[in-house]
Amino acid sequence: MKLDRMIGILSILLQQEKVTAPYLAEKFEVSRRTISRDIEQLCMAGIPLVTTQGPNGGIAVMDDYKIDRALLTSSDMQAILAGLQSLDSVSGTNRYAQLMEKLSAGASECTADRQICIDLASRRKTSLSAKIGLLHEAIADTRLVSFTYFSPKGESGRQIEPYRLLFHWSSWYVWGWCLERQAFRLFKLNRMTGLSEGGGFKARPVLPPDLSNETVFPHVYDVKARIWPKCRWRLVEECGPESFAEQPDGTLLVRAGFTDEDMIVSWIISFGEDAELLEPAGLRRRLFSLAGAIREKYKDCTEDEQDTQMS
Repeated sequence: MKLDRMIGILSILLQQEKVTAPYLAEKFEVSRRTISRDIEQLCMAGIPLVTTQGPNGGIAVMDDYKIDRALLTSSDMQAILAGLQSLDSVSGTNRYAQLMEKLSAGASECTADRQICIDLASRRKTSLSAKIGLLHEAIADTRLVSFTYFSPKGESGRQIEPYRLLFHWSSWYVWGWCLERQAFRLFKLNRMTGLSEGGGFKARPVLPPDLSNETVFPHVYDVKARIWPKCRWRLVEECGPESFAEQPDGTLLVRAGFTDEDMIVSWIISFGEDAELLEPAGLRRRLFSLAGAIREKYKDCTEDEQDTQMS
């Protein structure tokens, strides 16, 4: 808190000609004596501060030390504030907004840009915020993190050296060195349970993750599908308007690349009866078998309907 306060005091002094100790004490909710000590320490750190007495007295930074106030415009500050507030949407606190208020103190024209609202929280905000907080501290303290991870390949216990928190593909991830795989791996926070901190570790050079679609989602299968017109909105949202072509009968012909067969099957089934997979031919047979298996599971519904009609 002391370091945050001193940064805030310096920011105010750089943006205003002169301020008084009582003003700073009220602003940071501390005593005048505490402000005096902070000013003294700022001077010891090499910041040339001048204190004058009298009715028009106060604390100021020497003129030749001041930075150009045009360095950050009001629009710049508003953009920064919008970004900081987006982090508050994840943490569930006002920490970052309060930090920005300190940095922008004295710039009366700088307020939050209400035209832009960024919310990075998920539907599981409560549990997600706790995970982000724990991982953030573990990264700062270079401490190992253990957890149970759930993936399409199964459930496994993992221990990693955490290095980066990432928000990508509308979800939160942690990038770290997996002790089991002996390699850098990307873990989705919503798939992690039972997080706990462990012992410290010696940080290694961090390789940045390659998050390009070509690397993470390589196109292994070329898919051709016919989609019914009422699902046009979904194709525009998920794939873009250039991903399909309208046919003479009104249906939409889609050509897309997919990474694996399960993704293709899940995607087609999600349209219900409003889609038909045309290629690959092998997956058409798989869908036919899957439809038969599903029908078998719900055949009692047909029997119930027959009993109802007979009664």
